[in-house]
Amino acid sequence: METYTLLRHFADSWVLLALFAIFVGAVLWVWRPGSRRLHDDAGLIPFRHEDRPTPARRGSPDSTGDTPHGNDPRSFALSPETRR
Repeated sequence: METYTLLRHFADSWVLLALFAIFVGAVLWVWRPGSRRLHDDAGLIPFRHEDRPTPARRGSPDSTGDTPHGNDPRSFALSPETRR
């Protein structure tokens, strides 16, 4: 049996099985319990500020929005600044 044929049979059986096992392992690793927090954190990396801290949450005094209470237009009418 020549080398090419031997490697071809080996790749068609055992290597295919090994690659499938690696794929299943990767899927199970991603969907394991407790990994949601890590994936959410990794998903927010592009939105992190490098020059200033991220506001605590929308509507806080540190947040920057169109209205005094964040981006909720209903809260703008209730703000003390509009009653003056």
